[in-house]
Formats: sequence, structure tokens, C-alpha cells
Amino acid sequence: MVSLVVEQAAIAAPTVPGPIVASRLPNEALPMGACDCHAHLFGPQTQYPYQVNRSYTPPDASEVSYRTLLRRLGFQRAVLVQPSVYGTDNSLMLDTLAHLPADDDIEWRGVAVVDASVSDAELERMHRLGVRGVRINLVFPGGITFDDVRSLSNRLQGLGWHIQFLVDVSRFEHLVDRLSALPTPSVIDHMGHVSTANGTQEPGFQALLQLLENDKTWVKLTGPNRISTLQTAPFTDVDPFFQALVNKRADRCVFGTDWPHVQLPTPMPRDEDLVNELLRLLPDAALRQKILTDNPAQLYGF
Repeated sequence: MVSLVVEQAAIAAPTVPGPIVASRLPNEALPMGACDCHAHLFGPQTQYPYQVNRSYTPPDASEVSYRTLLRRLGFQRAVLVQPSVYGTDNSLMLDTLAHLPADDDIEWRGVAVVDASVSDAELERMHRLGVRGVRINLVFPGGITFDDVRSLSNRLQGLGWHIQFLVDVSRFEHLVDRLSALPTPSVIDHMGHVSTANGTQEPGFQALLQLLENDKTWVKLTGPNRISTLQTAPFTDVDPFFQALVNKRADRCVFGTDWPHVQLPTPMPRDEDLVNELLRLLPDAALRQKILTDNPAQLYGF
């Protein structure tokens, strides 16, 4: 009885809300092979405990729930991104990738979080399971330096992986020089994570556009609700940022839902609304095919 009480007491209550279950289909069907390039899984805590030093505690967000969302929205491919609450313990994501059915109707990839101590053997194991990149959090870096990033990039080059950056481009100095010097491709989260209140002429966003001129930088058209000054869709103040990125390099843009939407500055969005925002801004079928299907296939090796 005592051990049971201790085990229950160790389970932390969520400090952020869970996602809204999708109740509507998108306004239009997505192209075949469409990929959700950004989503997270959480829990259960009894099996996959969170690190002690974390900024939030999420409710469970299972592969089963996420798979249901993918099918409803019309995605056939998905990329799981390691969330910060697990630190470098990628067990949940790797276990999920390892136990997928052979006849799965969804194709999966992963983006891990590692530190300098990760072995080559572990990186190779991750690769066999479908991991194709490493995520670096430069919004809340936790002591990581860019020298660490450079060293890691050198090790990942042989695997054909990329480094995904959660970074506010308005607050990161020498963005172009630093990322251009890395031997691996770079992927920038959430359109650069710069508030729309700063305008598209903000120097950091302009640096991101400059980075896209090379062939090694990609950007995720995710999280319009994270950078908007508006509370709900349509996030029309994001339109100029979205269009600037697509106009610069449509062949280097990918899309993701950001499910289950943790640590938001705005109310919980509906995933069907986020997909409809993409469809609204991309009326051209060829561009939808490129951003939803062709680009992810190249970046993640589908």
C-alpha cells in the first residue's frame, strides 16, 4: 500500500490543456502523401516520466490519438519531434517507431534530441528506426553552445540528417553566418518564431529569408498561432510572413500541425482550422503538392 501511494504521488498533474479533438474535415482534400512534419507524443508518465527541470507538464497525447487525427485530416505521413519535457530521453518516440505495424497506412519519421555524449551506435540505431534529424532548442537553450551544435553537425553529416532549430530569429545573432557554416541542412521551426508585431522587415526575419537562398535551409510553416497577435484563426497578420517564405523558396517549405499544441500564448487552436489556414494561403494545387508532399519526401527521405 505504501509503494502505491508513492507511485501515485509521483504523477504530476498537467499544467497545460490538451488538444481539441478534430470534429470537422478540412475544407479541401490534401494531396496524396501529405505529411504533418511537426507533432509530439506524451505519456503515460508511469512509463515515460518527464524530466524534473521542465517548463510545463502536458496531458497524455498518444500515438493512437495522433493517428486518428492524421487520418481525419488526410495525412499519410508524419514526423514525430522530441519535446523538451523529455530532454534527451527519446524512449517514447523510439519505442513508437520500433513498434509500428508492418502494414501501417501512415509512414513515420522522427527528430530526436541528443547531447554530445550520444554514441555513434545510438545514432545509427535511431536512423534504422526512422530518425532523420536532431532538434536544438535555442529559445530555451539549457546551456548548449553553438560550438556544441557545430560539433554535433559534423557527426550527423554522414547520416544525411539535418538539425532542426527552435529559435527566435529576431534574437539570434549571426544567424546567416553560423547556420551557413554547418555541414548539415538546417530546419527552422515556426516560421522563425518572430512575432508578427515586428513586421516582415525585422532584421532576423530578413536574415531567415537570406538563409533560404542557399540549398541547406528549410523552414516549417507551423504555429501561426504562436507568432500571431490574433487569438483565433484566420491569423491574417501571419499572411505576409508566410507568403514571404513561400515566395522566397517554396521548395524549402514544409508544413506541420504542431499537435498537441503545448505552451501556447493563444487559446487552443483546432487542427482543422490550421490546415484550412494553409489551404487558404496556398490556393495553387501545385504548391500544395510541393509543400505537403514533395518537400517532406526529400527532407525526411520518405
